[in-house]
Amino acid sequence: MQFPQILTPLAVLALTLVFSSPAPAQIKAEDGVISEMHQAFRKNDKARLTALLPQARGHTLEPWAAYWELRARLDLASSADVQDFASRYAGSYQEDRLRTEWLQQLGKRRDWVNFAAEYPRYRMRDDKEVRCYALAADLATGSPDTVTEFKRLWYAQKEVDDGCNYAAERMHAARKIDGLDLWRKARIAIENSRPRAAQLAVEIEAKDVGSQVALIQADPIKYLDKRLMAITTKRKELSVLALIRIAATNPDLAAEQLHKRWGLFLSKEERNWTWGAIGKQAAFKLQDNAGEYFSKVTRDADLNDDLLGWKVRAALRQGDWKTVGLAIDAMQDSASEPVWVYWRARAALASNPNEAQRQAALQSLRAIASVRGFYEQLALEETGQAIALPAKPNPLTFTEKAAASANMGLQRALYAIGMGLRSEGNREWNYTTNLHTPGGMSDRELLAAADWACQRQVWDRCINTSDRTQGTIDMEQRFPTPLRDTVLRKAKAVGMDPAYVYGLIRQESRFVTDARSGVGATGLMQVMPATARWTAKKIGLTSFTVEQLNDHEVNVAIGTGYLKLVLDDFGGSMPMAAAAYNAGPSRPRSWRNGPVLEAAIWAENIPFLETRDYVKKVLSNTTNYAAVLTGQPQSLKSRLGSVGPKPVNAVESYPDLP
Repeated sequence: MQFPQILTPLAVLALTLVFSSPAPAQIKAEDGVISEMHQAFRKNDKARLTALLPQARGHTLEPWAAYWELRARLDLASSADVQDFASRYAGSYQEDRLRTEWLQQLGKRRDWVNFAAEYPRYRMRDDKEVRCYALAADLATGSPDTVTEFKRLWYAQKEVDDGCNYAAERMHAARKIDGLDLWRKARIAIENSRPRAAQLAVEIEAKDVGSQVALIQADPIKYLDKRLMAITTKRKELSVLALIRIAATNPDLAAEQLHKRWGLFLSKEERNWTWGAIGKQAAFKLQDNAGEYFSKVTRDADLNDDLLGWKVRAALRQGDWKTVGLAIDAMQDSASEPVWVYWRARAALASNPNEAQRQAALQSLRAIASVRGFYEQLALEETGQAIALPAKPNPLTFTEKAAASANMGLQRALYAIGMGLRSEGNREWNYTTNLHTPGGMSDRELLAAADWACQRQVWDRCINTSDRTQGTIDMEQRFPTPLRDTVLRKAKAVGMDPAYVYGLIRQESRFVTDARSGVGATGLMQVMPATARWTAKKIGLTSFTVEQLNDHEVNVAIGTGYLKLVLDDFGGSMPMAAAAYNAGPSRPRSWRNGPVLEAAIWAENIPFLETRDYVKKVLSNTTNYAAVLTGQPQSLKSRLGSVGPKPVNAVESYPDLP
C-alpha cells in the first residue's frame, strides 16, 4: 500500500497498526500489574497501589496506574504531589480527572487561594460540585448569569453535595437568592423523595424548622392535621411540602386537602405550584382529571419547566391544543428542545391558523427537521419529507485515519477496553473526543475516531462518537450492522423486521456482546435469565442454559424470539412492544388504557423517563436502520400508528409473558 507523501513515518506506522495489531490485551505481558492495581484501587488498598506503581512505569496505561495510586491518598496529598502528577501526565484525561477531585478537596477545605489558582487549568468542566464552588467564588462579580447558572445546577442536583450547598448559603447571605428560591429547591427535592436536600435548603432560610422535613416525609397527612391552627409564613411553605408529598402517592387526596382546607391560607404562587405538582402526579398516573388540576393554575409563570412539561403531556392526552401551546410558551429554558418545538408547532397548526401563522409553525418544524432523533424525524414528515439517508460524506483520507490512530488518548482508551477496563476506557475516549476540551475534534476528526473504533469492533465508541458530528453525518457509521448474518437470519426466522431488532440492540447494548446490567440482563439484547428460560421453552430451544446468553447467536435468538412474542401480544404495536421490552409487559398494558392516541402522544406520556426515552429512541433507530438496510426513504409515523385500550373481545396471546 502506498501512502500519500504528506504522511509522517509515525502516521504511516500508526495507520498500519490499525489493520495489523492484535487486541491490546495481547500486546504486553505487563498487563497483569495494571489489572492488579485496578483491583487494589477498587479495594482502596493504598499500600498495595504504592508498592505496585514502579512496576507500571512505561506501560501504555501508566497514567491510569499513577492516577489510582494518587487518588487513593488524595485526602492526604499536598499541592506538590498534585503538581508533579499534572506535569508528568500533562494534557491527559487522568491529569484533568485528578484535578477535578483535587478541586473538590480544596473546596471542602475552603482553601480558596489554591482553588482560584487551580480552577483555570481545569479543562473538563463537567463536575457540578466543582462548578458550584467556582460560582460561589465568583459571587463578588455580581453577575446575574452566575446566580441563574447556580439555580439551574442546584435545582437539577440529584445528590446532596457540599459545593452546591455552600454556594446556596453564600448566595443567600449575599441576597442573590431569596426565600422563594430556597423553598422551590425544597419543593423539588421533596417531590423526588430527597428529604435531606429539602432539609438543607429549608435550614438556610429557617434553621429552626428544618427538622420538620423528616416529619413531612414520614407522614405528611398527620403533619398537616397538627398544623392547621398555627399558620405562619414558614408553616405555609412546610404545608406546601406536605401537600406535594401527599400528591406523590394520592393526587386526589392532595387536591381535596388543598381545595377544602389549605388553599385559603396559601399565597397565589404557593397555590399555583401546589396545583401544578398535583397535576403532574395525576398526569404521571395517567388520570383523566390531570388537566382539571392544571387548569386551577392561574399563572403558568409560577411553575417550573418540569411541571409545565407535564401540563403539556396531560393536555396532549385530552387533545387540548390551546393549553399545549400556552404551557410551552411559558417555559423558561426548555422551549427550544426538539420535543417542545415539535408540539408547539403542532398546537399552532391545530388551532386554525392564518397563513402567516401556519408558515411560522412549519418553519419552526423545518428548523429541527433531520434524521437525528425522534422528534426531528417527525418534523421531517410533518413538513412533507420522507426520512432518507443523507448524502454520504467524502471517504476518510489516510491522513485523517492515521491522525486518529496516533492519538494517545484514543490509544489508551482502546487498550483499557481491550483489557476489560471498559469504564476507564470509555471515559478516556469520551474525554479525548469531547468538543469542549482544548483541541476538541472537528466533524471529520470525530468520523475518523469513530472509524477506528469500528475497525476494532468497539461498537459503542464508534456509535457514540459518530453521533456527535454536527454538520456531517455518516449514517452507516452511526447505525452499523455487526453480526449482520445472525440478525437477519434470526429476524427472518420469526417474521420480524430486522431494522426493529437492530434498533433495539443499538439502544440496549450498543453491540457490546458482554454487556451486563446491574439487574442481570445479559448480552447484545440484554435478556434477563428468567425471561430467557421462558422464551427458550416457547420457541423450542432445547437444552438451554443461562450461560448460553453470552453466545451472540443464542442471545439474538432468545432476544428476537421474545421481542416477537411481545409484539404479537400487543397486536403488532412497535411502541408498546418496545415499552414492554424495557419496563415489562404489565405496565404498557396499563398505560394503553384511556383515549385512543397517536402513538407519539402515548409515548410522550409514558410515566417512566427511562422507558419514555427508550421507546422514542428504539423507534427512531428502527426507522434509520430501515433506511440503511433498504436504501429507501422511510416513515416513522407509519411505524408508530395509534395506541388505545385493548379491544373488548381480544384475548392476550401470552398472559404469562414475563
